[in-house]
This record gives sequence, C-alpha cells and structure tokens, in this order.
Amino acid sequence: MATKLLKTWYHLVVSNFLAIVAVAFATAVLRKGWPFSIDGLAGWLHAQRPVHLATAVILMAAVAKLWRARQPRDVYLVEYGCFRPRPCFRAPFATCREHVHLLPYLLADKESLSFAIRLLERSGLGEETCVPYSYHYMPPDRSLHAAREETELVIFSAIDDVFARSTVTPADIDVLIVNCSIFTPTPVFVDMVVNRYKLRAGVQSLNLSGMGCGAGLVAIGLARNLLQVAAPGTHVLTVSTEILSSQYYVGSERAMLLPNCLFRMGAAATILTNTAERARFKLGRIVRTMTAARDADYRCIFQEEDDKGIRGVRLSKDLTATAGNALKRNIVAFGPLVLPVSEQLLVALSLLKRKLLSRRRGDSKVRLYRPDFRTAFEHFCIHAGGRAVIDEVQRGLGLSDEDVEASRMTLHRFGNTSSSLVLYELAYAEAKGRMRKGDRVWMISFGAGFECSCVALECVRPAADAAGPWADCIHRYPVQLPDVAI
Repeated sequence: MATKLLKTWYHLVVSNFLAIVAVAFATAVLRKGWPFSIDGLAGWLHAQRPVHLATAVILMAAVAKLWRARQPRDVYLVEYGCFRPRPCFRAPFATCREHVHLLPYLLADKESLSFAIRLLERSGLGEETCVPYSYHYMPPDRSLHAAREETELVIFSAIDDVFARSTVTPADIDVLIVNCSIFTPTPVFVDMVVNRYKLRAGVQSLNLSGMGCGAGLVAIGLARNLLQVAAPGTHVLTVSTEILSSQYYVGSERAMLLPNCLFRMGAAATILTNTAERARFKLGRIVRTMTAARDADYRCIFQEEDDKGIRGVRLSKDLTATAGNALKRNIVAFGPLVLPVSEQLLVALSLLKRKLLSRRRGDSKVRLYRPDFRTAFEHFCIHAGGRAVIDEVQRGLGLSDEDVEASRMTLHRFGNTSSSLVLYELAYAEAKGRMRKGDRVWMISFGAGFECSCVALECVRPAADAAGPWADCIHRYPVQLPDVAI
C-alpha cells in the first residue's frame, strides 16, 4: 500500500513538474517583487517607433500562422458500426462437433479429428459465435455465390448501422476504404459499396487485401494520413471484414485447421473526418511495425496448398511468440509518444542502470523496468486472435484481468472476426457504460506479414446508449471462462 501511494505521488510530481516550478517562481516573485517594473516596460514600449512595433506584431502573427499551417490536422472518428449476426447463424459446440464427425477427410485422420475437437473446446469461444450459411452445409459451400452473399450481408449491415448511428449520409462520403484479406472478387468490394449506396462519382476508393487481421487499423491509419492533407470537412468511410465462405479448408493438416475453428463472421465500418463537429473520438498516435524481413515472421500466417493440393491458411505454432516480439518492437516507437514523462523517466533510469552494471560487473541481465501503460490509457482493445494471444499480451504489458476483459468477452461472444475485432471490443466498453469523456483507448492488432499496429483514441463524446452488436446480450457479460487455453 505504501509503495502504491509513493508511486502515485511520484507520478503527480513528475507529470506536473512545470506547474510546480511555475507556482514556486510566482511565490518567489510575490515575496521579493518583480525584477522589472510594469511602468518601466510601458515606457520602453512607448519609446519604440510605431512602425517597428507593427512590424514585430505582423511577423509574430505570420510565424504563428505558418506554424499552425505546418501542423497536421486533427482527425476524428465520427461513428462506428458493427455487424450483429442473427441467431440463425449460431454455431454452438454441439453443432460443430457433429459437423466435424461428418467430414470425410477428418474421419480418415483420427488424430486431426481429435485435435479439431480439442481446439474448439479450449479456444475461448462461446456458444453464440456465428458462421455464414455456407458453413452450415455438409460439405461447406465454398462457391463464389456463397461468398458474395456473405459479403453483401456483413458489409452492408455494418454500413447501414454506422449511417443509422450518425448524421452523415452516403452523399457526404469523399473517400472509401474497404479491406478483406483473402476473398477479392471482381468487381471489388469498393465497387459493391459504391453501387449499393450510390456514392457520388468523385469518391476516391481503395481496396486492401492480404493483410490479415491487422488490416482494420491499417485502413484507419491510411484514412488518417489522407484526412491530414485533405480539405476541412472531408469524410472517409472504412469497412473491415473477412469473408469465410471462400476460405474453408477441407484438408486434415492441423496448422491449417486452426482458421476453421477460430474465425467467425463479422464486419465493422467507421466514418472519420478532419473536423471536430459531431465527433465521438479523436485519433491520437498511430504506429505500424513490420517484421516481414524475418523469414519465420513472413511465413507465420501463410496461404498455401497442403501436400494434397488443398488450399488453406497455415498458422505457425510460433504465432503467439511472433506477436509478442512484434508488439515489443512496436512499443519501442509507440511508448515514448503516449507514456507520461514519469514513466519515461523510470524507463530511462532502468536503461542507465543496466548500462552501468554491465560495464562494472559484466552483468547484462539486469531486468528493465516495464512501463505501466495504465497511466496512459483507461481502456485496452487487444486483438483477440485466440486465448493464447490475449494471455501473451496481458503478461507482456502487465495488465489486469479487468484490462483485457473486453478482448476475452469479445472472443467468447463473437469469435475471431479478423480485422473488425477491435471495434467489437470498443463497443463492449461502451455498452458496459465504462467509457467517459477524456478516456483514452489503446487498440492493438496483429496481421499477416508479420505486422503489429497500435492506435490511440481519446473519447470526445461517449455513446448515448448501449445499442450496437452487444445490445441483446451485454447484461450477461462478463462470463467466467474455463482455465484452459490452446
């Protein structure tokens, strides 16, 4: 208790150091008097020629205006919406077990069959996660028609939701960004959206693919870059999804069965702008780290064919370790941008201690101070790729169970919805009524490549209600999860 109180006082003193110095200076001045008199300053100004004073004022105004013009515009999230599947799409464990036993390619491989069942039981997914209609057929329907049906369902539902929750209309959209990793039809997703909502002819469109679960934050980062140089009042619509119907793996290799068990249907849409009017969140720092130069990271999430020529996505057994290493690299760049001075000072002192001890004793194993990111953020939205991924990030960042509650509960209720997942987690915090004005949110996503993206948000205006993907079930959460993990 005493240590916690001491650390609280330390943060208060260091974080408000300039204010403390200013108060001390003002106190000294009031006691001893100003080093110069106001009358003397007024006399000096009166002695100057008016043209010189006017020139100085104009130059200072010009410099201030130039400085403001060179600063990037603030970017805001106006609103976001998520696809909420109907109960008819549910895939409870009983259904999944029955389907697994009916698949001929798994029946021929008893070990893979047992692995798939154990994976489902330990995945952290609940009884209400949903899969598209195509997965309810035996064998699953992997046709182009089924994939298009799923695409139109999840994407249009998410966009309808975001427009219904905001005052922005389709006619206001200037830029459209849609991402989906594997399924890329012709015409592409952006054309489908433009056709459905009759967006104006001058809309700029970008279609992202192949980036995996991290594409959602990549799209937000791209939108931020565009809005910082765009005219005031520009609106960007981003849509993030993963279409499952076309990627179901019908083989028996364990590493390629993982996506079948973990991924579930979902989509999320956001509207971003560069004016504060009607904004709900303000975008802060965005840092994206790529580790594709390492062969092991590059092949960590890899689409390929198995030894029988069946296409699927292979997930490496080192996925959690790779995600942890990518996050460490990202934090090296992200941490100094968001952490308070008090935490940065402790990190610097820790590095100095290690350097000094390594010189004197030759001991390079001095444990570095782990910064407390809870001093910088009130909410954490960690990509819930699986229970093991959440556990790794929680352990690495020193977070509490309450800090990662949104991630675990989202995985339980919706499963891994890929690039849209972090917005379901944000919706959980809002549906619980925990979001307050001024609260800061840290979003973390991982994607193929391998890559890690971090986005900071600041709440400008909390949600007026708990509507959204959690509207019909938030009262049942949080739930107790069994103490097992894949």
